Amino acid sequence: MPIAVPTHLTSNDSSDAISNRTSSLNQSVESSVDVADEMAVRRFCMGVLPLKARLEPWMVRAVQSESLHEWVEQYGSPLNLLNVDPMRRNVGELQRAASDAEVELRVFFARKANKCLSFVDLAKEKGWGVDTASENELKQCLQRGVAPANLICTAAVKSETLIRLCLNEEVCIAVDNHDELNRIADVAMKCACRATVAIRLGGFEHGGKKLPTRFGFDVDRDRNLPFELGSLPVDVEGVHFHLDGYDADQRVSALATAMDWIERLQDAGHEPTFIDMGGGVPMRYLDEESQWLEFWQQHRAAMLGKSEPLTYRGHGLGTMFVDGRLVGTPKVYPFYQSLIRGPWLSKILNARLGDGSVADRLKSLSLQLRCEPGRSVLDGCGMTVARVEYRKQNADGDWLIGVSMNRTQCRTSSEDFLVDPLVVPSSKDASRIADETVRSIEGYLVGAYCTESELLCLRKLRFPSGIRVGDLVVFPNTAGYMMHFLESRSHQFPLAKNLVLSGDGPTAELDLIDQKPD
Repeated sequence: MPIAVPTHLTSNDSSDAISNRTSSLNQSVESSVDVADEMAVRRFCMGVLPLKARLEPWMVRAVQSESLHEWVEQYGSPLNLLNVDPMRRNVGELQRAASDAEVELRVFFARKANKCLSFVDLAKEKGWGVDTASENELKQCLQRGVAPANLICTAAVKSETLIRLCLNEEVCIAVDNHDELNRIADVAMKCACRATVAIRLGGFEHGGKKLPTRFGFDVDRDRNLPFELGSLPVDVEGVHFHLDGYDADQRVSALATAMDWIERLQDAGHEPTFIDMGGGVPMRYLDEESQWLEFWQQHRAAMLGKSEPLTYRGHGLGTMFVDGRLVGTPKVYPFYQSLIRGPWLSKILNARLGDGSVADRLKSLSLQLRCEPGRSVLDGCGMTVARVEYRKQNADGDWLIGVSMNRTQCRTSSEDFLVDPLVVPSSKDASRIADETVRSIEGYLVGAYCTESELLCLRKLRFPSGIRVGDLVVFPNTAGYMMHFLESRSHQFPLAKNLVLSGDGPTAELDLIDQKPD
């Protein structure tokens, strides 16, 4: 019997027909890479069970550029390479899906996904919104000239100084709980002003169950909130929510309840104009679904002792072997999803709701729909490059390749980066490229922290032409959350520099975030 991939790691398409249609549409909006160039940059590294990264043309050019080693030499290892151009395409894809449904959409870039100011500048240029999650993020956006009307503050914890900044600049605040609401009201009264807020909701019901969350007012327990707000110095501009995961059907349930809340707010005398459905817009890291499914089938078999491990010391990636059976749930991002961005949003907007669709009800209430994607609008916008410093074999005979970076510089909450890195041979040692006698080895990339768990990739990788000191390891598509969300200066290591590339040259310049102090 075939071993199924865990359901939470796959797309939630309702039919093969939808999957086929949306897959072809997704491919049409992603830039294609020359096949020969793609094969050339992939040939020096692959997973023992490959998971091929989806590459952008600019990434291939950068990997093949003679400047790559010079950039790492000049700016240090690791080095983040960025290109803002794919962001235009990604946001445009969401906008087109909304336009097709005749729904007004405003995209707010989730700033926490990447700290570089080049993305803020592009958002300002295009008139997109920016979702800020801290006082520094908000200050920097204001300093870059982003209009307050194009900003929202969604910080999980809001200090009084952050609230004062929002009030002084007239930035909308997503209000999460009663204590936060009371503090905002108190500061507003002290400042003799009114606060612009969006009420954040949680506890939506889907499939007969409440969706768990640590954020927002409960849609059932706090039903009287719209009427309680009337005595406070706040203007309710909209309703806000964020759901964990990427399930389109859950968004439909949440939007239906959020629109009920809009009507309740209107009945209480408020004039909300938008619903913000937060982030969680899916994207795709991998080229081939078959590789994704095969990996999980073989990984499960390995965990059950039926084949050789695919991960370091049989790491379960969230699962474990207990009493003869495999338990737990993989704790990784769904690196392959067939329904992404525009088609995913179209599925939500076209979903049936009462006598019409979600889009119909939004229009009947004259509501603007907002969303706050981070990862998916940064799809294709970055890579992380690091230098190999040593190779050795451990007591088990496994090859360990020491790379000058640490695991926080290419990781989020996912247990592993399930995408094959690229390897760029040292320019001083390029002769081995054509040497068929060079020994192929298999092993693991390890980082600079002094812990046994310091692996950059838990999967076993194959290096067909070997790997040597001075080679570069390139982690593709890391702009969204991978670069900065967990980065740490433990051991007093410096943070990675961020180099922005543009043009076919390409030209390169440090992002402004690295040109001036915080």
